[in-house]
Amino acid sequence: MAPNDSTDGIGGADGMSGAGATQTATRRRASRYVVPVAVAGVAAATIGLVPALAASGDPELPKITAQELIEKIAASDTQTLSGTFKVSTDLGLPSFAGLLDGALAGAGGGGASSADPQDKLTQLASGTHTLRVAADGPDRQKLTILDGSDEYSLIHNGDDVWAYDSKSNEAFHEKTEGAKGEAPEKELPGTPKELADRILEAAGDTTSITVGGTAKVAGRDAYQLVIKPKQSGSTVESVKVAVDARNGTPLKFTLTSVEGGKPVVDAGFTKIDFGRPAASTFDFKAPKGAKVTEGDAAEREKAGEEELKGLEKGFEEFTGSKGGLNVIGEGWTSIAKLETGSPAPKTDEAPAEVKGFLDALGDRVSGKFGSGTVFKTKLVNALMTDDGKVYVGAVTKDALVDAANAGK
Repeated sequence: MAPNDSTDGIGGADGMSGAGATQTATRRRASRYVVPVAVAGVAAATIGLVPALAASGDPELPKITAQELIEKIAASDTQTLSGTFKVSTDLGLPSFAGLLDGALAGAGGGGASSADPQDKLTQLASGTHTLRVAADGPDRQKLTILDGSDEYSLIHNGDDVWAYDSKSNEAFHEKTEGAKGEAPEKELPGTPKELADRILEAAGDTTSITVGGTAKVAGRDAYQLVIKPKQSGSTVESVKVAVDARNGTPLKFTLTSVEGGKPVVDAGFTKIDFGRPAASTFDFKAPKGAKVTEGDAAEREKAGEEELKGLEKGFEEFTGSKGGLNVIGEGWTSIAKLETGSPAPKTDEAPAEVKGFLDALGDRVSGKFGSGTVFKTKLVNALMTDDGKVYVGAVTKDALVDAANAGK
């Protein structure tokens, strides 16, 4: 099959990122902080990245089918790397939506230290960031976020997780020991071919997967895996994954919206070296005078569970919803419907700054269902009807109105 031939299927993100599922519970707790490193390296397939370079510079590579390329990703055993990684996110929010950044960071748990990864890494969800990354197997990773002359570093070395914020001269330390000897999980298929078969089968009739030519990424020859919805009504135009032709490591991805413009998420390596980083890369000692905060992984995990329960309860109380969500449709055009049981709040009664934000995000719509407001981003949209129903999904405004009109 030629590079542009297609094979149906999906699972791209979930299936390809599953390679880490055999790590122990100890490593899973540590990965709460080092996920960006893994994403940038061995398990980069969970992020959407920028399109490849212009076709004029595309390398000549042997033909490969979509299934063969998925098998190549699944068989990849990249354990060591270092390089520079760039990521940017554009959800299409109003320019003053940056006022929400503080709230988003606070949602991470409000750590006592400015170096606490739980809050700091939330910043990667918006804006543009340049990172240095390094990895040496599952027990040693390092990520450094560069912000002008300031740096934020996150280091996982064995049982220790260190984070350091140069701007505030604060450090955060946490031990991740305590779960050694646990049996690894056995959730993944036994071979790359079995994993590829499962990914392709899971897509059914909702997704097309093709090999969309080749690219040159960070000096490496790569194939491009292109994942597209077959269903109309999704806000997702495509997800492109640039895969190293030699070792199967995902190098670049792009998640684009049907609205066009900049990618919703744009991230990828600009430089990469698959050699083993020096052991000293993962050494860390808090600088003199730095404030050091000690974390407790077990207590943090427990607190996180309690916080989630509290958020769920608060959401129910705020919306009046007691019965959970009703999911309409399947695949890329799934819509979650929520019955609040009470009329939607009137935005004209909100404070001026809040009303301005809501007006910039929202479009008034009407139909058989009555009337309401669609709150828009480039990826996820929500329709709140005046009688208190909420429809949310990665679907277009028209798809939300159609679902409301159908009385589903």
